Amino acid sequence: MSLADRRVTALMRQIASEDVVEIVHPYTRLRTLGALAYIAECYGFRYADVRRVGENKTLHVYLVRDDAPRAQQRAAANAAAFPQAGAGGPVPGMHPGSLTPLPEAQPDVDLITALIKHDSLGAVGDRKRLLAIAWASAALFPVLALLTAKPAVLLPLAVLMPALLLGALRLNTTRRAKLAQQLTTAGCTPLRDEEGRERYVRPVPYAA
Repeated sequence: MSLADRRVTALMRQIASEDVVEIVHPYTRLRTLGALAYIAECYGFRYADVRRVGENKTLHVYLVRDDAPRAQQRAAANAAAFPQAGAGGPVPGMHPGSLTPLPEAQPDVDLITALIKHDSLGAVGDRKRLLAIAWASAALFPVLALLTAKPAVLLPLAVLMPALLLGALRLNTTRRAKLAQQLTTAGCTPLRDEEGRERYVRPVPYAA
């Protein structure tokens, strides 16, 4: 069984028994996560959010069961059309034995992937936190230089650390802005969630 088949098998087990699907594969490409999320949506789930978890900030993608009649009808149709999904057989929207989207599924997979990218950048690049760390390091290292009598080592860090953090923040902001434009063009609606994060919601119905 291929790696793609093993990932699909693990996903289908969650789909059969859980109301919240969690997709986590360390070091996996976002396109692969997007493809797995697409498959879950074919079986009556909808993308909900991503989180960075643990010391390594591993990306976890979450989908919740969609009780809308449209979603459940789609799930039933796919269950009938792909009876061997999760057992090494084909799955909706993918080339057999792989997580490479078929042409008709590619736009939906791309859109889900863009949502995951946008949310993941927001999860890792908290603006207030990065700014606080940058300015704190600019103030802390000179004090440490005085206390330890090692200005040659610590004073450059007072400049380099804020510069690196601010540069990362700027890159993150630029990438999110490009993704936001892509999502807006695709008809997604911006909103603020309960944590104040900028998110995007796809038009309904999404995915054919």
